[in-house]
Amino acid sequence: MTTDIFLQEVQDNLERNILPFWLAMKDPRGGFYGEADAGGKIDYGADRGVILNARIIWAFSAAYGKFPGRTEYLVAAAHAKDYFVQHFVDHKWGGVYWSVDSEGERKDVKKQLYSQGFAIYALSEFYRVSRDDDALKQAVNLFRIVEKEFRDGVNGGYIEALDRDFSLLEDMSLSSHDINADKTMNSHLHLLEAYANLYTVWPDALLKERVAELLDILTGKIMAPSGHLQLYFDRSWNPLPGGISYGHDIETAWLSLECAFALRDADAVNRIRPAAALMARAGDEGLLPDGSMIYERLPGGALDESRQWWVQAESVVGNLWAWKYLGISDGAERAMASWAYIRDNLVDSAAGEWYWAILPDGAPDMVSPKAGFWKCPYHNTRMCLQVLSVF
Repeated sequence: MTTDIFLQEVQDNLERNILPFWLAMKDPRGGFYGEADAGGKIDYGADRGVILNARIIWAFSAAYGKFPGRTEYLVAAAHAKDYFVQHFVDHKWGGVYWSVDSEGERKDVKKQLYSQGFAIYALSEFYRVSRDDDALKQAVNLFRIVEKEFRDGVNGGYIEALDRDFSLLEDMSLSSHDINADKTMNSHLHLLEAYANLYTVWPDALLKERVAELLDILTGKIMAPSGHLQLYFDRSWNPLPGGISYGHDIETAWLSLECAFALRDADAVNRIRPAAALMARAGDEGLLPDGSMIYERLPGGALDESRQWWVQAESVVGNLWAWKYLGISDGAERAMASWAYIRDNLVDSAAGEWYWAILPDGAPDMVSPKAGFWKCPYHNTRMCLQVLSVF
């Protein structure tokens, strides 16, 4: 595959397959519908998750930033942002709820660290392209809430989840796939991403300090000597049982370097670069000869060999960054092979978007939703935009 073909295929997929699907998910009454099944059929009465809605804001904002002539992307981002601030932001206690129902009434009011991070990420990106002062104000307010309520001033890092009033919760697990842990790799990674994105539009001194601290936590506590990421921790940063997430390894390899770049600090970049290379190689242990990447190795050693959409997207970006910024010469070839697998297997050319996964028998997952609490236009939109930017 030539570079020109790679770029054209990726742009076509973004503008003709991914984003049109999400534009059709827009609720004219406000916000976006909460779920669509594997065939693309919308469930108009489904609850609406904070992660999906924040990622919709981010995706259309970032797409407009790349294609400023496509005003429909900015309109969609604004439509999502207005609903988000009205319905997901807790105007009494601060922070953002986990979910609302289809009418916008609050449903699950817990405050996950992960969701605060994605709200900051989304609102700061929307501010970048719109200069909407309210979006920046909301993002900065959330930063201050996280620092006040979630930060562990004794052990470092941040608590995984709190109740609506920021009191402690017994169960802090992010999803049914995760264990109940005081601190997790996943939430710290995406808080790092959010803080770094906010810093690019609001260069506050304390915020810069926190980005640098999160990078240190990533390399000093979360990453194992093998380059694989440890997934769960107690409050004192002692690791808890967890498997190997190849997708998170390869995602963190490039994302940590991008966050270091955001600080415009050569020392930070030089500190993170060797760790990024180690994580990239660790993630690529999950690559298969057909260009796909398996999901994870479970704590007992068994493999989950499904090829989940987000893992394949991160394989493209992570290997592309490894080629461009880490001196891994075969990274671009691996990225193109991963894209070819996505194009030929995961992309639903008829109904739009990508399937959740390709199952170990080679069939698409027709049970998991194409849009929902976790299936969002984030990993694949970001992949496309990264490909178009790296070359």
